[in-house]
Amino acid sequence: MTTPVALTIAGSDPSGGAGIQADLKTFHRFGVYGEAVVTLITVQNTMGVRRVDVLDAGLVREQLHAVLEDIPPGAAKTGALGSQAVIDAIAETRFECPLVVDPVMTSTSGAQLSTDLGRLILRAFLVTPNLEEAALLAGFPVTDVDSMRRAAEKIASLGARNVLIKGGHLEGDATDLLFNGTFHKFSAPRIVTKHTHGTGCTYSAAITAELAKGTELIEAIRRAKAFLCDAIRGNPGLGQGSGPLNHFA
Repeated sequence: MTTPVALTIAGSDPSGGAGIQADLKTFHRFGVYGEAVVTLITVQNTMGVRRVDVLDAGLVREQLHAVLEDIPPGAAKTGALGSQAVIDAIAETRFECPLVVDPVMTSTSGAQLSTDLGRLILRAFLVTPNLEEAALLAGFPVTDVDSMRRAAEKIASLGARNVLIKGGHLEGDATDLLFNGTFHKFSAPRIVTKHTHGTGCTYSAAITAELAKGTELIEAIRRAKAFLCDAIRGNPGLGQGSGPLNHFA
């Protein structure tokens, strides 16, 4: 049997809760061999991001080519990219696998981590914005399920084949909405905790891992959401701020 492989193209979180560290932990938990192309280095912990240094786009491109020519992934995902040059380098790369774009546009401290994602969205098999990111991409506020529907359709019109808007910040149940020509809801009871650092990275990484194994998209999202809920519920309580999830879930 061929070992499933997944690739993350994202930034580094030295505290281990988000970015490539969270992605690789998630890949491993799902039984997938993980590769990582680093786009930026952060100075951060559970209390916030203090510094972001974006890598040269040429270096990111070389990392990508080295990985793709030797151990091509069954699925790939992007996270924080940091500069238009890096975004363009990824958009210009040919992927022979589904590409999941997690549009990390700002950090929790408000620092801008990405700019215009239009060219990358054109290449995306799946885009996974949260409510704030969906609003930035769609150009209008996204505050309820109705506006999530409209935003998903708008983002799909930009070229994405599938759009999953994450409703973790809505009132009530945590309801995510997939648009793939029709709408599908994924709901779970809200878990009240401050320890949610890296939820977006972990969720998109879990979906990517399942896609790398050949799982159909809707089932991949179901499995990823179940894992995410368990990871939030079983968080280890680390850090003085918004702590990491339990990637052993």
